[in-house]
Amino acid sequence: MGKYEEFLLKILSGSSDRNIDFNDLRQLLLRFGFSENTRGSHHLFRKENVEEKINLQKDGSKTKPYQVKQVRNIMQKYGLGDISDV
Repeated sequence: MGKYEEFLLKILSGSSDRNIDFNDLRQLLLRFGFSENTRGSHHLFRKENVEEKINLQKDGSKTKPYQVKQVRNIMQKYGLGDISDV
């Protein structure tokens, strides 16, 4: 299992939302086909056929825990948690 597969499982498990590296989550979203726009400290991610937009902000080098939970919920809602997509 590769780095991104393990990282995806870490996000989907919800076991360590406080310890998710911002750049790793950003790269994962880009791998899933999201496009990124940056406005100040806000990184906005959009994807065709995904109604919600994802807004991430750094908390040091980590992602804010509530934003990791939002990403997990969107991935589950739209079936984006398939390891073969990474």
